[in-house]
Amino acid sequence: MSDILFKTDDFVFSYRVAGICVQNGKVLLQKPTNDPGYAFPGGHVAFNETNAETLIREFREEIGAQIEVGPLQWVAEVFFPWGDKPCHQICLYYRVTILSEDTPTSGMFWGQEQLEGRDFGIAFHWVPLDAVSGIEVYPTNAAALLEKLDDGVQHFIYREI
Repeated sequence: MSDILFKTDDFVFSYRVAGICVQNGKVLLQKPTNDPGYAFPGGHVAFNETNAETLIREFREEIGAQIEVGPLQWVAEVFFPWGDKPCHQICLYYRVTILSEDTPTSGMFWGQEQLEGRDFGIAFHWVPLDAVSGIEVYPTNAAALLEKLDDGVQHFIYREI
């Protein structure tokens, strides 16, 4: 599968989807071992793959979970450094429900991530919703957005560069 991820000599373009999974007052976030910040689980859309198919594949690959993909919640235009190049990313965030009964529902557990041909472990955390504002989460407006989940689709622009 080829991810929709383009690199030129000067720029990177990334098309990503992410899942917003809220259960029992907690949200599922992922945290790479080499980054202080948390993010919503998901991944790059592959050519000829729908957003829902991408989320189903990513949750299965990363944590072995079967999911149901719900409605679109957030549309993000994200600008951040990708190594030494500026990246322009479009990220669509969907509500997700975990169907697998063997997926942990609290605390921290390990999953597998693959990016640009490299495999590595990634920590998944169930974070209480009221604690999200006290940790570093990308996008940085996640705590405010999580409070508006019932307000329909939210659009935002997030710039690190």
